[in-house]
Amino acid sequence: MSELFEVLKRRYMMNFVREDQLRRYVELNKITEEEFEEITGVPFSEV
Repeated sequence: MSELFEVLKRRYMMNFVREDQLRRYVELNKITEEEFEEITGVPFSEV
């Protein structure tokens, strides 16, 4: 897991980052679909 993943996970848990913003990070190849799922609990393919 990358440092960015840890930062985004913390921010998501504190409601500083929304799910749609995390989807954009996946589109930009900053985090993986698996990391997205680990952060949100929702498979990327379902959003």
